Amino acid sequence: MKVHTLDLNFRKTPHTIAAYLVVGSRGTVLVDTGPASTLDTLKARLSEHGFEADDIRNVFLTHIHLDHAGGAGWWAQQGAQIYVHPNGARHLIDPSRLLTSAQRIYGDKMDILWGQTLPAPQDRVTTVKDGEELTVDGLKITAIDTPGHAYHHHTFRINHAGFTGDASGIKVPGIPFLMLPSPPPEFDLEAWHITISKLLKEDFATIYPTHFGIVENVREHLEDLTSHLSQAAEFVGDRMKAGANHTQVIADFMVWNRERAFDVGVSEEEFREFKKSHPMSSSVDGLMRYWRKRWEDGPSP
Repeated sequence: MKVHTLDLNFRKTPHTIAAYLVVGSRGTVLVDTGPASTLDTLKARLSEHGFEADDIRNVFLTHIHLDHAGGAGWWAQQGAQIYVHPNGARHLIDPSRLLTSAQRIYGDKMDILWGQTLPAPQDRVTTVKDGEELTVDGLKITAIDTPGHAYHHHTFRINHAGFTGDASGIKVPGIPFLMLPSPPPEFDLEAWHITISKLLKEDFATIYPTHFGIVENVREHLEDLTSHLSQAAEFVGDRMKAGANHTQVIADFMVWNRERAFDVGVSEEEFREFKKSHPMSSSVDGLMRYWRKRWEDGPSP
């Protein structure tokens, strides 16, 4: 097989959102579609590799967040089959609740960020369970349930490669800095640690996060993510226990991450670009919600 990384140039910023074109012996598979706002860019990227939209008959979604799957309804309406986690299928068929939730966060920026998210016809949506193996376009594809970032998240194994969506964090090519995408409401610290252990046991030769591009030092990357996951959660929890409000926690988290980045040789300009394409405030929101829910369900901090 051959894998092409398709840079969707989200908001005219490279290395922010990828889709992956996987070419098998009997056809092509698309892993993640990006948002509907990048559809024209995606079609242009396909054309650069000698393919047109009509060549895409099968689309695998790591999860249903708009930056990964907002364009899926369009592909389904063109006749492509969409494969997705059972917990996400209904939101592709009727995206109204997903869009209402996003509207509360993004307000009047919805259209410019995400474009028009279309519903997928029900017969074009196929649910795939944990451990299920399919053969599509000459490719053997196995679904691996990988919650933590979201409860509707799969990693797809194709040969020795893992298409990990957000389960393996965020890393921009050429910048030795790893970031945690932990938006509300589904971030789950314990589930994500289990996911990373599961990914390590898969012994992938390469992984392909949606943000962004191929990772070849897989074990080192995942072990770094394990460490950062614990440290980030602990940092936010400690600031909350100290009485810091939401605005202060975000500011402190930003400073903490800037120091982490500089410690591994990231320049001020590189960090600024990273922060521009991957805002950290939503990660704080998810971490804070996680701690509040945990403390409500158990002993006070």
